[in-house]
Amino acid sequence: MRKNTFSRRGFMKMGLGALGGLALGRGSAGRAAGLLNGFPQAHSAPQLFTKVTSAARVSLIKGEDRYKNVTRALKAFENDILRSIGNKRILLKPNVVLADNPIAVTHVDAMRAILDFLTPHSKKTIIIGEGGHHKTFDGYKNAGYLELEKSYNAKLVDLNLGPYEYRYVFGAEHNPLPVRISSTCLDPDVYIISAAQMKTHNYVLVTLSLKNLLLGCPIKDDKSNDKALFHTAPTAVNDLCHFNIFHIAQDVFPDLAVIDGFEAMEGNGPAWGTALPAHVALASLDAVAADTVATKIMGFDPKRVLYLASMNEAGMGQGDLEKITVTGTPLDQCLFKFKPHEKMAEVYGLQ
Repeated sequence: MRKNTFSRRGFMKMGLGALGGLALGRGSAGRAAGLLNGFPQAHSAPQLFTKVTSAARVSLIKGEDRYKNVTRALKAFENDILRSIGNKRILLKPNVVLADNPIAVTHVDAMRAILDFLTPHSKKTIIIGEGGHHKTFDGYKNAGYLELEKSYNAKLVDLNLGPYEYRYVFGAEHNPLPVRISSTCLDPDVYIISAAQMKTHNYVLVTLSLKNLLLGCPIKDDKSNDKALFHTAPTAVNDLCHFNIFHIAQDVFPDLAVIDGFEAMEGNGPAWGTALPAHVALASLDAVAADTVATKIMGFDPKRVLYLASMNEAGMGQGDLEKITVTGTPLDQCLFKFKPHEKMAEVYGLQ
């Protein structure tokens, strides 16, 4: 995870200037200011981000076995990952958006690969936490996650049922809307691994490691669905959801990105798209870099995904493909043309 600074003037240039004058959370950098080059750095006062100029590394593996792909992607950075975890508790955040559509969910074999990678080095119980739109434990059960508690020192948790803190997002009239954010995801002593499924999306074009975490941390319970407050305006290229993702990312951010694209989703994602067997896996300590490479693999321009472009501009991570070193399988051997969601095809002018 790369967390440095942000120029508000730069963000205003991206078409969101009307929103830029509002104070951005508890301290302008929040969780996102605490790391440099992937590892914790001490800081005594809130600070802005500075644009990342150094190269980032992304491990990309293409192969015929999902478990082996994820394992190899992680092994490429093993020492760096273990050093970055330190003594923190680990939150493994999968994507369990539905209880009854397997390709909408992070596959249990990808989860096993991550847990097998972590287990020899972690004495603390690993939290597997999700706050999906539907009943989280129904999703866990249908995805085969219940067996993970039996096989590993891991605990399944519904983030919707835990403690929370309030933050603000913007509504359709640019009015501030209070949203409840999982306290676990805000805790600086929790190391967050976003275990994402590679999918298209109906509001922000793609959902990968960043979107998986940032729309998984708001609370949905019997009182309200705070996730829905992230996208209250009409669908557009510069949908408010992009800004709200960027805004919350200053307090909630993946420390490690893992993206499973073995059987990815194209078309009407993130829930009801169709399978595309890309047979890839990615891992990086820079979630912006990982999502940028994954977006390129899917056949979309990362610069047109506003939350990614904004995080790159702000210095939350490296989003310049020319400054991202891809190890493992060459990127040009992993390029596809995913069908976008039908709404995105219209607003982006995609075929």
